[in-house]
Amino acid sequence: MAVLSKIRQRSLVLILVIGLSLLAFIIADIIKSGGFGVSRNIGSVNGKDIPVQDFLQKVNDVQARQQGISPTQAANAVWNQEVDNILFEERYEKSGLRVGKDHIFNVYAQDPQVAQNPQFQNALGKFDKAKFNEFLVNMKTTNPAQWQMIEKNKGLVENAAKKQLYLTMVKAAFFATDADGKAKYEAEANKVTFDYVFVPYSTINDDQVKVSDEELTAYMKKNEKKYKAEASRDLEYVLIENKPSAADEAEMKSQINGLLSPRVEYNDETKSNDTIPGFAKVTNVEEFVNKNSDIKYDSTYVTKKQLPIEFAEQIYNLNKGEVFGPYVDNGYYKLTRMIDKKGNATAKASHILISYKGSKAPDPSITRTKEEAKAKADDLLKQAKANPDNFAALAMANTDDPGSKNTGGEYDNITPNQMVKPFNDFVFNNPVGTIGVVETEFGYHVIKVTGKNEAVQLATIAQRIEPSEATTDEVFTKATKLEMDAEEKSFADLTKDLGLTVVPANKIMANDENIQGIGSQRAIVKWAFSKDAKEGDVKKFDIPQGHAIVRVKAINKKGLLSMEEAKISVLPILRDEKKAELIRKKMEGTTLEAVAQKTGSTVANAVDVSLANPTIANVGPEPKVVGKAFGLGEGKTSGLIDGKLGVFMIKTKTISKAAALPNYTAFTARLNGEGRQQVQGRLSAALKENADIEDDRSNFN
Repeated sequence: MAVLSKIRQRSLVLILVIGLSLLAFIIADIIKSGGFGVSRNIGSVNGKDIPVQDFLQKVNDVQARQQGISPTQAANAVWNQEVDNILFEERYEKSGLRVGKDHIFNVYAQDPQVAQNPQFQNALGKFDKAKFNEFLVNMKTTNPAQWQMIEKNKGLVENAAKKQLYLTMVKAAFFATDADGKAKYEAEANKVTFDYVFVPYSTINDDQVKVSDEELTAYMKKNEKKYKAEASRDLEYVLIENKPSAADEAEMKSQINGLLSPRVEYNDETKSNDTIPGFAKVTNVEEFVNKNSDIKYDSTYVTKKQLPIEFAEQIYNLNKGEVFGPYVDNGYYKLTRMIDKKGNATAKASHILISYKGSKAPDPSITRTKEEAKAKADDLLKQAKANPDNFAALAMANTDDPGSKNTGGEYDNITPNQMVKPFNDFVFNNPVGTIGVVETEFGYHVIKVTGKNEAVQLATIAQRIEPSEATTDEVFTKATKLEMDAEEKSFADLTKDLGLTVVPANKIMANDENIQGIGSQRAIVKWAFSKDAKEGDVKKFDIPQGHAIVRVKAINKKGLLSMEEAKISVLPILRDEKKAELIRKKMEGTTLEAVAQKTGSTVANAVDVSLANPTIANVGPEPKVVGKAFGLGEGKTSGLIDGKLGVFMIKTKTISKAAALPNYTAFTARLNGEGRQQVQGRLSAALKENADIEDDRSNFN
């Protein structure tokens, strides 16, 4: 009894201990799972999870490889790749697909960094699997770190090999028959000529037919697969730019103008006033520029074409020591002083490269000897001297330099020592118009010097045109007031009173980041898709251009297209159907002439129209009408046909059938080629269409 009594006395302590133990267990499990309310997965495909940590690591890898790509762009690219990989892996498993060493090597052979590496090429310049295999075997001991990297990516390469093999199998199973080839030929070659009466839908004003929202919804439900949509947001915003006022610009212009005149400054070191000369007279130009400019001094010589187009003439024609400005260029007030001019600074030349076996040739398949290359170069030199104006055509037809083949061998703005020495010396040591041959490690060059450029050295003071603190405060106050007032008043009325332009941004998706007009704004998208966001909500966002005041115009849930989108894509279809009913009532008669008289139309003629290009001159594409014309038979008149652009009645005059061919191999081959090119895209789209995909990306980026 005493023991029971003690247990009762300490029951509260036991409960607390047990409770704390359970809580610790639960917390540990939550942390292991990724935190409170946070999934361990970025999403799933047909029940297969995509772990967050793996996904984020791959996003980081993509960003590291592709400089300048944003986190959202990288995440979207990785997501598409992950979904594709899982869906295709399912196909590999179902088909029992396996790959061997040769398949793996084929993947490496298609990587330019591997296949074009001379270390892995045979005497013919082709990828040699044996050499590559030897390299891998040796790497395990000579370069363990690189070996580990290859081992790490082994699964990716195997998947790539499987995908390549699987797609090859699917493409091999895709084929067009001779009947398909014949049908393709006849669709292109058979022609029909017919008379027609046409009453366009545009003859009836849109306001004469009414289409209700209910009718739009019913039509979309009837064609649900075609008009389904993911969740999206329709936004609208105004941009209040943080830019300098007229007073700010005038003040900045006054300040930079002051650098042209001498001024007195107090010198802390000498404890006296110093007279600082103006920009045109200062002796230490570099120090003066760096002290007064937002862009540091640059001593590089530049050509006239590299100067700002609007001011190139004035700047280029300055004498040494003269100053031009102030002028506005690319958001800066600038003053430019001429420091120096020199001739023969850059050159323009065209060349024809004739390489030979053993030279440092761009194309390893070249087999001509050095003697043959020299003879060809000398022959081209004679042709070029005989007709200098034909140099570009000679280069395009003969050069072995792929970098200049399409420009007629031309290289512009060549700087000294940019090219190999013999080439450089010929260009810079000969006058314009000289044509000759030089030899370099790449082969023989037939060169024509086509231009020489003078260059100038300038000192430019550039001060960015920025708003003053007072202007920035005023802009901020204006934007904040609009955000606050929008809680109680109409956004449209407020923006109208302020003279601001409201910009629509419709169909923003959960994983988007760009908003038309203001660029990458992931924060705005995340806000619009947050759980607390409601239609009509307004929020101010600080962006590089100033402030964007954004309103959620509509929240479109997953399902059918939003009504606004439906009015763009579905409304015209239903409206034309109703217009067709009204037009049909006017088109009375059994002959074209009778219908034309009733409707005030004319009988027109369509000549030699094909099924492959069912376009009626002066009307547009009308496949249904042209198909009917072929099906009627010569001399037969149709009933009324609701076309794409209006209602028709037609009478077929002649059907010209093309002569039968001995075979249709060329057409069948074209169909096979076109179809096989589309296999991967169509297969990927079909797999995604039928997959159960859970996408939680928007919660992580």
